[in-house]
Amino acid sequence: MLTSSKHRSFWLEQCADDAPDQPQLRGSTRADTAILGGGYVGLWTALRIKEMQPSCDVVVLEQDICGGGASGRNGGFVLSWWPKLSSLAKLFGPEGAVRIGRSSESAIGEIGAFCAQYNIDADFRRGGWLWTATSNAQIGAWEGVLRICEKMGVEPFRRLDPAEVGRRSGSPAHRAGVFEASASIVQPAALVRGMCRIALEKGVRIYETTRALSFTRKSPITIRTEHGSLVADKLVIATNGWAASIRELNRSIAVISSDIVVTAPIPERLEQIGWHRDLSITDSQTMVDYYRISRDGRIAFGKGGWTIAYGGNIGANFDRHPRRAAEVTADLRRYYPMLGDVPVTHDWSGPIDRTPDSLPLLGYLNAEKTIAYGIGWSGNGVGPSVIGGKILASLALGQNDEWSNHPLVGRPLGNFPIAPIRYVGAHIVRTAVATKERAEIRDRKPPWWSVQLAKLAPAGLEDKSEASAR
Repeated sequence: MLTSSKHRSFWLEQCADDAPDQPQLRGSTRADTAILGGGYVGLWTALRIKEMQPSCDVVVLEQDICGGGASGRNGGFVLSWWPKLSSLAKLFGPEGAVRIGRSSESAIGEIGAFCAQYNIDADFRRGGWLWTATSNAQIGAWEGVLRICEKMGVEPFRRLDPAEVGRRSGSPAHRAGVFEASASIVQPAALVRGMCRIALEKGVRIYETTRALSFTRKSPITIRTEHGSLVADKLVIATNGWAASIRELNRSIAVISSDIVVTAPIPERLEQIGWHRDLSITDSQTMVDYYRISRDGRIAFGKGGWTIAYGGNIGANFDRHPRRAAEVTADLRRYYPMLGDVPVTHDWSGPIDRTPDSLPLLGYLNAEKTIAYGIGWSGNGVGPSVIGGKILASLALGQNDEWSNHPLVGRPLGNFPIAPIRYVGAHIVRTAVATKERAEIRDRKPPWWSVQLAKLAPAGLEDKSEASAR
């Protein structure tokens, strides 16, 4: 059971002791490749490097415990990039978009296979994803994606009639929707802790509670920590929202919160209302609601985008925020009023490293190509992090292969304004989005100003069309 004063997720409480399993870096050490970040991206990278070059000495530095960041706090949705096909096609053309979509779908299966191979009890369940509308304004949000899928000759989505959407989700609040079968759910902290165990077995050295304070930009790279230093030939940056504190990456991501509540276990009642236990569900809001059922029959219900960090300053309100948790609970009660008596037992928050188009940024930070980065997973990193690990491993090892030449590598950086302007502007836009979507969820016409300002919000989990029922 976690005992730290740091507020933890329900997932971490289930599977980790709060005392670090691995030592803190004290003194000086040397490595071939250093990785900043002990979450999904960092650990997939470490595992891939060891697969490609077993003799490579890999060291992971994690400022908390492995999984203490977004990898142990997310909703456990393992989704593909099919809902981002429109954005992918604009960037990489039809063939590139389809190739990326298919590889992201394959990554979901790779996670299931990895858990089976290494006996990781991460509750991996492939039940598909229901993309829904919970207001008239949201109906048809998926039409643009479905049109481009049809144009490109792929069929990842299946249309459902409204009654079927209500039956599968267990609530008539879901008025329309489409289904994507490859999506899965997982106990996210159990997955990352299992990855940590396997990385150690393969010879990766991991230092927990070791915060990197600075690093040099030329090889050999010196990373200074609070109580020591690490010298490495190559460095991989896989720190999620905390990458916003790195000067070269600061303007490339905006760090927003995602808040989750978990109820008491009610498996029998969920079965009675017909909610499929293996299904992942989202609505079509910009400040998206996402929800699923845990192994023991709890509802895990989250909402993205409530607050914005100032630059790379990720404070305690990104661990927990009772007022935001109350807002998330209100959405849960709105969609499932028949479960209004079920108590919420856990709540927590976490940071999302959002890019303007919600697709990640991967590449080299320096001209020597000795520092690689993989950031901007935008709330959909569980599955795509597998791809990120392959790309970053090839970049770190200097390979010339399909992953180092992946279309996502080397995208331009620096899209957001500087921190003070970004912070103020983002809060104005967030207020507009919240005002607009609160009106729409009640089927009311939102204020004109909120509609106009909401158009400035970065892209979300899906490429949404203008709703057909507005």
